[in-house]
Amino acid sequence: MIAAIVLAGGRGSRLGGVDKAAVNVGGRPLVDHVYAALDGCAPIVAVGPASIQRPGVRVVREDPPFGGPVAAIAAALEMLADVNEIWADKTSADETWLLACDLPRAERIVARLTSEEIGPDDGVVLVDGSGHVQWLAGRYRTSALRRAVAGLPVPAGASMRRLLDELRLRTVDDPDHAGIDIDTPEDLVAFETPDPHAKPHRTKDCHR
Repeated sequence: MIAAIVLAGGRGSRLGGVDKAAVNVGGRPLVDHVYAALDGCAPIVAVGPASIQRPGVRVVREDPPFGGPVAAIAAALEMLADVNEIWADKTSADETWLLACDLPRAERIVARLTSEEIGPDDGVVLVDGSGHVQWLAGRYRTSALRRAVAGLPVPAGASMRRLLDELRLRTVDDPDHAGIDIDTPEDLVAFETPDPHAKPHRTKDCHR
């Protein structure tokens, strides 16, 4: 099994302060696109407000609230550890998906990275056409994430670069823009403009 962490605790300031996870895209909240992509993963831990609760999803809040993505990851990993204690008779997840809540093409991300082996590395992540690594569109060794968090004096306010800089991550090109996110109203308008060249993508199961 592969676990999953979904980060949904941001302020959505570039979207006018709205709850980004609840923004309607294609007839459903953004976060539901991410949950759908993770069908079959267990456990799924989402970090953010109570409104992101869904059946099969455990919700936790980062400390302090709005403390940033690294604080959110730290809180989610604690929750995963608690779940593993409850599931003492089961094998804990060696790998964990790490996805932001604002990825309307999350299914494409999961499909793209499921076909990639982590191998000797600590994770596989998308890299966009500009060469920017998409930290929150990746699949990681759970132990590597724990090691990275443990190496920080304080998770709150730390950058993703600082968290993951020491990990060996293999980058995977994203030619069809699977990692597109919705940060601004303009992003939303651009995403909802029909793409005549779009091709259907099938969701990959998180079971291995």
